[in-house]
Amino acid sequence: MSKFTDQQYLKTEQYKDSTNLAARVALHQRFSTNPYGWCKWVFDALLTLPENAKILELGCGPGYLWQENISRIPNGWRITLSDLSSGMLDAAWRNLVVTGRAFKFEEIDAQSIPYEDETFDGVIANHMLYHVPDRPKAIHEFRRVLKPGGLFVATTLGKNHMKEMSEWIQRASADQSVEPFLLPFSLENGFEQLKPFFSSIKLVRYEDHLKVTELEPIIAYLTSGFQATAVLKEEVEKIRKELQDRLVKEKSIFISKDSGLFEAIK
Repeated sequence: MSKFTDQQYLKTEQYKDSTNLAARVALHQRFSTNPYGWCKWVFDALLTLPENAKILELGCGPGYLWQENISRIPNGWRITLSDLSSGMLDAAWRNLVVTGRAFKFEEIDAQSIPYEDETFDGVIANHMLYHVPDRPKAIHEFRRVLKPGGLFVATTLGKNHMKEMSEWIQRASADQSVEPFLLPFSLENGFEQLKPFFSSIKLVRYEDHLKVTELEPIIAYLTSGFQATAVLKEEVEKIRKELQDRLVKEKSIFISKDSGLFEAIK
């Protein structure tokens, strides 16, 4: 089984807490060139929901989506944040408890959502469907708990996302066959997976890339991913030296981004 869909690995290692994810998110927060911001852009897709909407997010992570849009959340929204990892839920609670907004936090496996049919106006799968072993089962669950006319939003990545980083990870990895962004649910293949469950589906891409002016955030990203245990220190040092030389000459390092979301209506 791939680490991407190994739920035990996800819960106890990669996402046992928010440390690894935070290292990767920091790179995007500091060096993305699109000034609008990913979380604000994703939140925009939710603004068609009614003022009294009930919303479920699967794979909420540390709650960044809500933390960065706290002043934009309608007062009537009732929001349940869930994750497979109790460590991630703890991070989300810590980030959001200080906001004064009421959120419900639950540890949920997306393949078996403990809610009745037609409970929610909106369901969000935030960069998580590529981690689900049985995606058709999970997507069926998302549709089941949505009300008729309800909105499903699934964010994910495309095949060219961080392709430069992928090349560095491959070079540094003891496993030369590693392909970090060959995802089982992506911008390229997600439509066909959602099509059996939703009548209306729209794909929207987020235009962005990274212009990185410091070396250490790149190294932190490289050593925090799914192949971190297989990374060879001597190869990392070679990459560090090459990138440092590039920074001196070029003043910044370009890294591609390829992300977006699917909007689907039940």
